[in-house]
Parts: sequence; C-alpha cells; structure tokens
Amino acid sequence: MMKSNKVEFYGGPWVSFLPILSFVAVAIYVATSTEEASIQGMWVGILIGLLVTFLFAKDRSQYSDAVLNGMASKVAIAPVAAWIFAGIFATVLRSSGLVDGILWAAYHTGATGTAFIAVTFLSSALFATAAGTGFGTIAAGMGVLYPAGVLLGADPLLMAGAVISGGAFGDNLAPISDTTISSAASQDADVGGVVRSRLKYSITAGTITLAILIILSLVKGGHSTVVPYEQLADYMDPKGLIMLLPAIAAIVIAMKKGDVVYATSVGILSGMVIATVTGLNTVEAFISVQDSVLINGVAGWMADLSILVLLLSGGIRLMLDGGGSDKLINMLKGVVRTPRGAEASSAGLSLLLSSLMSINAPAILAVGLSYAKPVGEHFGIGKYRRANIIDSMACTLVYSLPWSAAVLYAAGLASKAAESFPGVPVLAPLQITPWVIYAWVLLGVMTFAILTGWGGSYDDEATSKKAPSAPAQPSAQAN
Repeated sequence: MMKSNKVEFYGGPWVSFLPILSFVAVAIYVATSTEEASIQGMWVGILIGLLVTFLFAKDRSQYSDAVLNGMASKVAIAPVAAWIFAGIFATVLRSSGLVDGILWAAYHTGATGTAFIAVTFLSSALFATAAGTGFGTIAAGMGVLYPAGVLLGADPLLMAGAVISGGAFGDNLAPISDTTISSAASQDADVGGVVRSRLKYSITAGTITLAILIILSLVKGGHSTVVPYEQLADYMDPKGLIMLLPAIAAIVIAMKKGDVVYATSVGILSGMVIATVTGLNTVEAFISVQDSVLINGVAGWMADLSILVLLLSGGIRLMLDGGGSDKLINMLKGVVRTPRGAEASSAGLSLLLSSLMSINAPAILAVGLSYAKPVGEHFGIGKYRRANIIDSMACTLVYSLPWSAAVLYAAGLASKAAESFPGVPVLAPLQITPWVIYAWVLLGVMTFAILTGWGGSYDDEATSKKAPSAPAQPSAQAN
C-alpha cells in the first residue's frame, strides 16, 4: 500500500474537491442538456477541474506526482484491464448469436406477451451476469428482444424496463462487472467474496422484480397481434444457445478464482472456438485488423469509460493527498456516530453521486476510496458489506432516471427499432423511468438491509469489530 504524499493548496484542503465537483457539474449538464449522453463530454469536466486545481497547488511537482500516482494505482488500472476483456467477451457473445438463440427458444415455446417479458428479464439478467456489462445487455436486448416482444404482444414500456432491469441486475452482480470490480478494489476485497455476499441482495431484488413485471403485464394487458414470423426469422437461431457454455464457464471461473481477466480470457477463447466450429462466426470476424470483435469490444463506450476513470482517479488522489477527504470525514463525524449511520451515509453518497454522474463505476471509486473505506473501517464495518452497499446503491437510480446514460441509450435504440419494425413504438426517456423495476426494488432492498442490519453477518470477518470510543484519525492512503 502506497503512502500518501501531502499536497497543499492555496485556499486549503477543500480546494482538492475541485476536480470531482467540476466533473459532477459537467456530467449533469451532459446528461440533461445534450441530445445524447457522451462520456467524452464528461472528460471535459474532470480535465477542467484538474487544470484549475493545478493553479492552486503550492508545490506543482507534488501535485503532478499525486495525479500520476492516482492514475497508476491498482484501483484505477484493475477496472480498466477488466473492462477491456469484459468488453471483448460481451461482443463475442452478442456477435455469435446468444440473444438470437434465446429469442428462438422463447418463440418456439410459445412465450408471448407476459411470458416473453419474463423471458426478457431473465435472459437479459443472464447475459449481463455473463458478460459483465449493462450497456452491452441494453444494446442486445433493445435491438432484438424489445421489437420481438412488442410484436409478440408484450407491453412496450415493460419490455424496455425488463431489458434495462436485467442489465442492472448483471451490472450489480457479475464478477466481471465494472461496478463489482470497482467496489471490491476500493475496499481491498476479493471479487469472489464480494459476489457471494451480494447474492442475497441481488437474488431477492431480482425475484421481486420478476413478480412485479408479471403482475404489471397481466394488469396492463398485452395487445392482440398476428406474429409476423418472417420479420423475426432473421433474428432467431437455435445454435446461438450453445454460446451459453462459454458464458456459464466464465461465471463459474470468476466466482471460483476471483480473477476477472482469467475468467474472461477463458470465456473469449472458448467462445471464439465454439462460435467458429458451429459456424456462428468466423475467425476473420474475430481477429480482423480493420473491423473485428477484438476491436469493437474495446472501442466506443468501454475505451471512453476507461479514460474517464483514469482521469477521475487522478482527481480522487488529489482529494485524498490534499486533505479534502479528511475534512469531509471530520465534518461527518459529528453526524455519523454509529455503524448504521456510516452505512447510510456511504449509501447516500453513492446514490447521489452516481445519479448525478449518470454512470456508476466512477462514483463507486470516488465514494469508496474517499469515504466508505476509511469511515467503514473506523466503525468496524466489514469490507464485503461496504462494497455491497456502495455498489448496489450505485446500480439503482443510475439505471432509471430520465437523464441516465442507460435510459437515454435504451430510448435511442427503441427509436432505431421503430424504424425497422412497423408497429414498434418510439419511447421517450421519461416514459421508461417508472418501468425499470429492478432499480426501484434494489433501492428498497438495500434501504431495508441498512435499516435492519440484514446481511451484515457474512461481512463481519476479522475487519468487523466494535467501534472504539476515542477513534484515531482515519488516514488517506492509496490502494
């Protein structure tokens, strides 16, 4: 563990918050005032914050060292490495027809209307848990399952909500998810232990979500339609179901070894072999140097998010080394007096910051490093419990608010689907918001867990002990 190097600013320690505050302000603007949420646009916020804060540094060489140490830390690099491999794996599964296989199975088992909504949520949750990406799930689900479900008699809003809910479920639980990796790394916890301890929250929320979706669909009612098989035939292939094998293998290995790169590498290689042998894909499609799965899996949102997190990690390091996090902790000491208060404040910060940013992994890193870890350790809260609280709260409103990247992305894909499939409606972000059921249910489940202490026993290991009556000052250290 690397020791903190003190960085002093003209104006005092609170100045060290400027990079994060600038980032949040620009993130809100990008999410609410532009036509399409752009992670590249959010770069502007953190870059402006870093450059302005440079002017306030008393020793600019120390400032530079702090930023570089933050960007080079394991907490910053581990998620980036995982995103690269997880992005490729998700693209392997999607391009090789896993969703097409699920659609074929649903169609030929007569899963129409309400049944198809249930299948959509379950398959989206499975895909997201296997691939570790909520956005990859939304892309696959809204591109194929959404129009297919509407054509098969399902309610459009519930279909969109089911797809996004499944993506949120997997993003929250998957061993190779950016949120799981970020929350585990920020609390010095192993991924396998975090996932095992999180199962009770995710499965509970998922089960409730499935029941609510079914009830709402039955209450709202579907619409009678003649299923246009010819419009769906190009999107159905039973062979795609074989891609469940590498998906399941990656999940099992990630859970067993806690090594995300190891698990996704096995998933990628086995997926490529299976897809090539079965004719679902080609070697050229996987490894072409111009337009291939290897390129597309890393390009776009995944690469943009990796750059953002590296920059944000530099800002977080400044906040830690500049004393801003210590100021925040000291300020909250007078309010936070119990372990439950520490959990509630960590949850609230994670919920607020992720909602404002409209993306969750950077919010988890910011809250996890600067607040949840030092305050949680001070009150004897276990590392798994801390990771679960900040992760789960960051997978709620960020998937359901109308300015969130997930809802905006889903609405855009619904418009594209409407262009290709007559009778499939365009959906506005505000229309989708109430129907992302998993996000609202998980918020309720985690609130209940914090208020009652449910789920804390597993997390209490050696790190959980009675809070001292005269605590020492938490130190700001890099992980």
